[in-house]
Amino acid sequence: MFCLTNVQRLFSRTLAASLVPFVLLQPAAQAQDIPKMPAGVMGKVSDQLMKEMKPLDKPLHIKICVFDIMGRAGPVFGIAQDVAIEARKWNLFAELLPFTNESVAAESFRTGQCEAVGLTTLRARMFNPFIGSFDAVGALPSYEHVKTALQLLMGSDKTYPLSISGKYQVVGMTPLGAAYVMVNDRAINSIEKAAGKKVAVMDWDKSQAKMIQQLGAQPVPSDITNFAQKFNNGVVDIVAAPALAFAPLELYRGLGTKGGIYKMPLINVTGSAIINRTRLEKEVPDLDERLMKMRKFGLNYVDQAIATVRQIEKQVPNRYWMEVAPQDQEKYDVMMQQARLQLTADGVYDPKMMAILKRVRCHHNAKAAECSTKDE
Repeated sequence: MFCLTNVQRLFSRTLAASLVPFVLLQPAAQAQDIPKMPAGVMGKVSDQLMKEMKPLDKPLHIKICVFDIMGRAGPVFGIAQDVAIEARKWNLFAELLPFTNESVAAESFRTGQCEAVGLTTLRARMFNPFIGSFDAVGALPSYEHVKTALQLLMGSDKTYPLSISGKYQVVGMTPLGAAYVMVNDRAINSIEKAAGKKVAVMDWDKSQAKMIQQLGAQPVPSDITNFAQKFNNGVVDIVAAPALAFAPLELYRGLGTKGGIYKMPLINVTGSAIINRTRLEKEVPDLDERLMKMRKFGLNYVDQAIATVRQIEKQVPNRYWMEVAPQDQEKYDVMMQQARLQLTADGVYDPKMMAILKRVRCHHNAKAAECSTKDE
């Protein structure tokens, strides 16, 4: 049985660690029987951070755009409320604005209706192209790679300026799990056999549609609120999603008796917490010093977040998982590298981020062919 408590714990630990009530992506959940977040988590993390940093000198009132597909009744909004209560210890008073659509939440943040928002990092690209390139296709093939990359980005003061893009700043990131390719028929076991098949792609990310078309498949514009429904109803044959969406979005319905999940990360999905620093830096003189400390403090919880993701993946029934043959894996790795190179050339991915992610891959596998080239 899929344990929603684990999903909530993943978010609560990460959000509390940054002590900013930003709420990251949460898949749809059933309205009934939603368990509450483990008691005391927020307080314990807050107390630990108190040892590193003092509360704000004066009260700070901000509005937070909160994306929860169930709105005020959803588990993410509930977590946000808990974090907001804890944040008062720090003289931070948050008004939470619920949104059931991620694109609307992003637009509300962009137009100044709130000073902070939590989004998928893919969506965060519109506010920071550098950080928004973190979830590049095939760039981080394992959770060990994700951990190393986050340590490199969040643990170094040298990378801190790259988190700022104009008036926007990414102040925290969290792993949400690898997005695996799910097919409604195991016979779709190669790129060639994907030709002509319908694939759900995010309608706001043109790079996805371009990649699918290059494979000879048919992109079907979708968004985070309806891609699962399209898969479950047979409108599309293929989707990519992390395991934490498997049960809440009932993706097993789309898999049926013939479908399967390829145990190959297409991307490693993360969430990003973003602020409009223009106003905040006026009211918090030591904003940068605080944010640098919080970034490093948050790294203490990466292992816990990844462990929770792994636990959720184990709850997906074994019968759905399909291994990728080594020779096919090599072919896919080359394909994804070529896609990254093309998308970087097209201005979709940031070249500095691509260089950092390649550095991470070569740290874990120095003998890889790409490590002897100057690509990326």
